[in-house]
Amino acid sequence: MTQKERVAEICRRLDEQYTTDLTCYLHHENAWQLLIATILSAQCTDARVNIVTKDLFAHYPSPEALGNARLSDVEDDIRTTGFFHNKAKNIIACSKEIHETYGDVVPSDIELLTALPGVGRKTANVIRGNIFHEPSIVVDTHVKRITKKLGLTKADEPEVVEKDLMRVLPKERWILWNIQIIAHGRSICSARNPQCDTCFLNDLCKAKK
Repeated sequence: MTQKERVAEICRRLDEQYTTDLTCYLHHENAWQLLIATILSAQCTDARVNIVTKDLFAHYPSPEALGNARLSDVEDDIRTTGFFHNKAKNIIACSKEIHETYGDVVPSDIELLTALPGVGRKTANVIRGNIFHEPSIVVDTHVKRITKKLGLTKADEPEVVEKDLMRVLPKERWILWNIQIIAHGRSICSARNPQCDTCFLNDLCKAKK
């Protein structure tokens, strides 16, 4: 089996197991809310972020409101997401810039997004993929770990993993890869206790072999 055939079979099985629905696990009503939620999701579960943002967006319903908030108040609101001091500084500064520079409209350009406080390529690609439907590959811990186990990259650096996946995956699979691999990492291929013997990808997985 060639690599192209193996990748196609991996994708076929992922579709069969997890469907092709483009599901975003972070609750949001607009691009700005998803941007803030994604910043907060670093080293934190989506479920916890969704609990926090429900009240956060009620207190601060717009980029202007959050951009003018007191640091200590925002720290208290997001404390349970971890690293709350830096996250609070970033989401305030990011919201302020979106309001003052972009008139409350989140930019779609990757360079403009990554220039915003607290926004790296992962966060930018979440926005580009889910909001603007631009083909993007989001490399989080699940994607990096499982992509490496499947033998589709040897890299640890997210940007290198992203480029490796761009080479082997069809463009129409880029957004879906992250969604399906997150589901796989949560249900079967967990970091601490991967269920290799019952995994539907075990015969295609380099790590299993």
